[in-house]
Amino acid sequence: MSDSQRQALVPPGAKPAHHDTDHTGAAQLPGHRMKLLLYGINFAPEMTGIGKYTGEMAQWLAAQGHEVRVITAPPYYPAWAVWPGYSARRFRREIWHGVEVTRTPLWVPARPSGLRRLVHLGSFALASLPALAGQWRWRPDVVWVVAPAFACTPGALALARLSGARAWLHIQDYEVDAAFELGLLKGERLRAWVSAAERWVLRRFDRVSTISQRMLERARDKGVAPDRLVSLPNWVDVSAVRPLAGASSYRAQLGIADDAVVALYSGNMGAKQGLEVLSGLARKLQHRGDIQFVYCGQGAGRDALLRDCQGLANVHFLDLQPVERLPELLGLADIHLLPQRADAADLVMPSKLTGMLSSGRPVVAGSRPDTELGQVVAQCGRLAVPDDADSFAAAIEDLASQPALRQELGRRARDWAEQNLARDSVLRQFELALHDCIAQARR
Repeated sequence: MSDSQRQALVPPGAKPAHHDTDHTGAAQLPGHRMKLLLYGINFAPEMTGIGKYTGEMAQWLAAQGHEVRVITAPPYYPAWAVWPGYSARRFRREIWHGVEVTRTPLWVPARPSGLRRLVHLGSFALASLPALAGQWRWRPDVVWVVAPAFACTPGALALARLSGARAWLHIQDYEVDAAFELGLLKGERLRAWVSAAERWVLRRFDRVSTISQRMLERARDKGVAPDRLVSLPNWVDVSAVRPLAGASSYRAQLGIADDAVVALYSGNMGAKQGLEVLSGLARKLQHRGDIQFVYCGQGAGRDALLRDCQGLANVHFLDLQPVERLPELLGLADIHLLPQRADAADLVMPSKLTGMLSSGRPVVAGSRPDTELGQVVAQCGRLAVPDDADSFAAAIEDLASQPALRQELGRRARDWAEQNLARDSVLRQFELALHDCIAQARR
């Protein structure tokens, strides 16, 4: 992790708690065993998006000796269907890697739209209230809630205040802003009312964290005091996801020649991804038999992408793959594809970017140079005009013709991941920030 990111994990203006050092000078954590309640709609065993990161966080914190509880929903993402073996109608309690997990009912729309998404998120917020209230006697040190779903924040705040806990909001996605920018919600009066309510809630959390510097700036603009802001970027296990020494086994599985250049999109196939560009660029490059496209994932936009790619011999589809095959999957790419709608710029920082960089492959991203995503990708790939298939196709052809450049850009990507996104480093700093948050309340 870079010095700037390490400093960002201590809120600006706050006095860091004292930590002893060992003979090497490395910081040692305080001895306090924390009681942490994590609250959010997505959790393991979901393998993509928020569920993946919250699950890894819970498991890591429990492994450090902290008492961790989770209130969440049954897994349903990204297919928008509750997984086999789980129920959307019943409460369920389980122990997962030393973490006590309570799953609550919710409604999952088969075809999510703006209004249906709101009802979906609201159903979880309401159904989870009894489970949330049941934690009052446990007296957690920190109630940590992740947005989406922002509808859960009032309940999280109420429990924190009643139990004497610190309230921590982590923003993976500015869902209110995104809903209006993407046209899922409409109306200036409605936006003004919802935004005012959002600002009121944000200012009442003891800590607000998010995953990029631009998103931190947005939180500050919404009225969060600078000394309450914390940087908590998404991470990657750099020891597991690393450059492959040889050819990926997926080449033989898909019948792709060893000397073909593979452009890979892997991840959620939803509204913010700008998937329309993927079929367009594959169609524009169908005359290039040496360039093959692999689209892997699930989500509400997958069926439309399948239809748009019918008849294209240069496109291969994969379902969401097991997590243990992730290094092989990401290593299949010679070029990673990261489309994103222009109106989602700096509202989200795509979580899939972490694995792309760690795999040591260049990235072609649909992003403006002035966005934080654009600034990162410019160091280790190519920027394309968002939603523009011609621009994507030109960037891919350029990289496909320069294997030495791809190798150099991939090396830069891997270096950036090791320095900024290593899982243990990010979560260790987060653990310190949790201790400091609790210690500040006691002082």
